[in-house]
Amino acid sequence: MDFDLPPELAAYLDTLDDFIAREIKPLEEQDDNMRFFDHRREDARTDWERDGLPNEEWEALLAEARRRADGAGHYRYPYPKEYGGQDGTNLGMAVIREHLAVKGLGLHNDLQNEHSIVGNNVGFLLMLNYGSEKQKAEWIDALLEGRMGFAFGITEPDHGSDATHLETTGVRDGDRWRINGEKTWNTGIHKAKYDLIFARTSGNAGDGLGITAFLVPTDAPGFKLEEMLWTFNMPTDHGRVSLTDVMVPHDAIFGEEGRGLQVVQHFFNENRIRQAASSLGAAQFCINESIEYAKVRAPFGKPLATNQAIQFPLVELQTQCEMLRALIHKTAWGMDRDGAFSVSDKVSMCNYWSNRLCCEAADRAMQVHGGLGYSRHKPFEHIYRHHRRYRITEGAEEIQMRRVAGYLFGFMKQRAPKGVRED
Repeated sequence: MDFDLPPELAAYLDTLDDFIAREIKPLEEQDDNMRFFDHRREDARTDWERDGLPNEEWEALLAEARRRADGAGHYRYPYPKEYGGQDGTNLGMAVIREHLAVKGLGLHNDLQNEHSIVGNNVGFLLMLNYGSEKQKAEWIDALLEGRMGFAFGITEPDHGSDATHLETTGVRDGDRWRINGEKTWNTGIHKAKYDLIFARTSGNAGDGLGITAFLVPTDAPGFKLEEMLWTFNMPTDHGRVSLTDVMVPHDAIFGEEGRGLQVVQHFFNENRIRQAASSLGAAQFCINESIEYAKVRAPFGKPLATNQAIQFPLVELQTQCEMLRALIHKTAWGMDRDGAFSVSDKVSMCNYWSNRLCCEAADRAMQVHGGLGYSRHKPFEHIYRHHRRYRITEGAEEIQMRRVAGYLFGFMKQRAPKGVRED
């Protein structure tokens, strides 16, 4: 067994570091852009006069960083080469996401809004796999260039982790569909021109089949943004919407009629392993900063680092990081070799444990740094506020543990859910 990173991947990390130093750090520091990363001035990201939405200048800065990364050939790393990508692997994405997160928050990588110089454009990948030829012709270039995008309308106010008991319905009306219902936590809905709405079109509540995905224009009559949901970590780009007799044509169906769940399930595992790697990287950042601080902080005449009360909690966290890193790399490698659904149990293990670990590492960093760690002069409270979200979203940790138990006790098998392609 060889646990070394592939030489080309290790070399690419150096290439990314060079790009960050040359292009991204100078952009981060010019025109007082540091106000968006100075945690004492974190409110600069939030437009409180616009219902807590992201500040327009903040989003423009993120877009400029992505534009530069795209121009340098980094942003599309996981995309197929025919679309300007590098055919990036799942192992590559996991290693890169951790590498960027270990550097701490910055314009190179800000997990609060999934921003990164190496993109994870799920909408584009879904369009490649499930879009009709007409949809691809309309969307592919626009998605690649960032001119268009769509939000995901799957979660409902009364049905969070359960995506099969949808109350939103789609009823055939001639050559059109009439959609009624309500969706919540629609990330990116404040800018999206379309919302990918999942609605029950046949079958019974609880059935995996009979759910259809529709690309619904957000300016369609009857589509209403009810509110933006304020969160533990602002700004908010999460909205609650209602649909009242919204009419869409039959060709608004995304993927196959009645098989909408496969659209989201297809990339769940790939997304979750990348998110797990990011949380691992953020945890490692908190540990690294705590170790360095403990070496120089010297209350009572000696460095904190000499105290076992400081050493042992960080030892335990570092041990967990090392074990988790090995499992993440093995799991991502298994995805590349045998397909995303070959390691579903391992993905869930990585996901729930990394998110919990990150919160514990941020909390410990605050404790080691004392009052300074609790203050907004350090990023730990921000990291905690953000990553606490991932213990609920992307599949709550209880759901992830339930999945692991399903495989462990033989209630589930390592294969794609019915109706989901493995490619």
